[in-house]
Formats: sequence, C-alpha cells, structure tokens
Amino acid sequence: MEGRLANAWRLTVNDKKFIKNALQSEIRIDGRKPYEYRKIAIKFGRQVLASFINLPIFVFSSTQNREDGSSEVQLGQTRVMGIVTAQLVQPYRDRPKEGILSIFTEFSPMADPSFETGRPGELAVELGRTIDRGLRESRAVDTESLCILAGKFVWAIRIDLHILDNGGNLVDAANIAALAALLTFRRPECSLGGEDGQEVIVHPPEIREPLSLMVHHLPIAITFGFFSDESILVLDPTHNEEAVMGGRMTTTVNANGDICAIQKAGGEGVPQRVIMQCLQLATSKAEAITKQIKEAVEVYNTERALRKIKRHPTSKGKQGQSID
Repeated sequence: MEGRLANAWRLTVNDKKFIKNALQSEIRIDGRKPYEYRKIAIKFGRQVLASFINLPIFVFSSTQNREDGSSEVQLGQTRVMGIVTAQLVQPYRDRPKEGILSIFTEFSPMADPSFETGRPGELAVELGRTIDRGLRESRAVDTESLCILAGKFVWAIRIDLHILDNGGNLVDAANIAALAALLTFRRPECSLGGEDGQEVIVHPPEIREPLSLMVHHLPIAITFGFFSDESILVLDPTHNEEAVMGGRMTTTVNANGDICAIQKAGGEGVPQRVIMQCLQLATSKAEAITKQIKEAVEVYNTERALRKIKRHPTSKGKQGQSID
C-alpha cells in the first residue's frame, strides 16, 4: 500500500469525497465506466530508443540489435519502458538445463515525486514480484530452450522495467511492457565447436539471424481496485483512485482463461463471488489485450523485415565469438 500512502496527501478531503461519491453512482472522474480499461498504446524499437539511446543505464551486448527487445507502453497517463537483454552464464546447480529469467524495476523521481532513488521501495518490490510470479509460475517462457551446454552455459534473460510516468496501475502497464519486449527480443544464435565440442561459438547477427524467444502464452495482469469496504469494484484504477481505494487485487490470466497468479494487496478479505467476478472480467480483458500485443508485434516484425540490410559475406575468422 506504499503507492497509496505516497500520493494520498495530494488529494484534499473534498477531492477524496468527490471520487467516492461519484463511484457510488458508477461514475469515474476520467469518464470511464467501472469495468472500462484505459486506452493502451505500444511502441517498439526506434520509436522507443530515439529518446533514450544516449542514457547510460541501458547496456546492450555487441551481438544484440538495440531495436530488438525494447518497448514502451502507455496506459492512460501511465508510461513504462521495458528493455530485454541477455548474456551467457552458468546455470543453477539444481537446474543445469534451464536458462534464467529475472526482472528488475527502476522507479525514477521524474515519474513521481514520491519515488526515491537508491534502494527499491515496497511498491517496486511488489511490482517486480507480481510480474515475475505471473511469468515464472505459468512457465510462459521456455527456459529449457535457453540452454546451450548443460551445466555450463545458458542464456540469462534480464527484463528491465523503467517507470516513466505514474498515472496509476503500474503493474498492468509494466506487465504489458515486459511481454511486448520479450516478444520482440532476439538472442544471438550459438553453436558448439572446438576439438572436444565443448566450445560455445556466439554468432553475430551479420552471420546468422538471431533467434526469438519461445513464449508459450501471454500472462496478462489485470488490476482491480476496491472501495467502501470492498463493496465497489473498479478496473484499472488511476493514480487518484489509488489514493482513495481501500484495497487492490491483481489477477494474472491468459487468453485461454488459465489463472497464472492472484495477488491481493491490503484491505479486508474479498468474498468468493467477487473473486469469481474479477476472474471473469480479467479473462475477457486478457483476450483483448493479448490480441493488441500480438498485432503490435506483428507490425513491428514486418517493419523490421523491410529494414533488414542484406548481409555481406565475411571471412571465416569472423564467424563468431568463441567462449570456453
């Protein structure tokens, strides 16, 4: 509930009373209906990096196209940027044939004055864990396909989520940004060589086309806000509504209706009938959001193919980078 407490001071008593009274009449201050989602806009590649390419916080490997694996999502007044990178690492001992997926969040004071630089706050930790749980427990990303040499080399996929503007409901916007970045990310192709066949060769994109990640399904996070002792339910709460609401619940589902994760943050308990209602609403919204993400990714892939420069032949000594 850190986000709620951080911005609650900005609203006057009259503002809070107005929001609550309007919700009792099924009217929201931005004109939406209780179960209506804000408009989603998704950008990729050049559109995203044009404004941020000179910032030192983004690190790309020499074998990665800077345009691949970058996304920016705008949900109403909320904006989140997602960057996906990868590097070869040694796998965990208990999972020698699986790659690694990790999520990091960056909350900047430029997005919200209540955010502080340095150590991640409660909201940042909660956001990262919610998205991580939806991806990891549903096994949306095929981590076994990230294995190059069992027990020695696997790909570690890192998702960096940067909050650019806080207009409310950061979890949903950040989740979409993470999924969009994963779908457009491409890792370098590798092969095994050397005398013993244990030498990993990483091929640059000029030699071999990078490979997309294997994503089985898209776990979509849908957040609900509860007001007046859980009796009033709204979808996709705004920044001001978060300062007034008494509780929040995020349900992560895919387009097939499979429940990937549920997180209830703060407030009193929610009756079973309300939870079932939220799941039904979430499944419907997840289908629409999944369709929008896939359509946006398809457009990006088409534009990427058109911009693709014909590769020139190179000498045998420049076929790739070897890793022992």
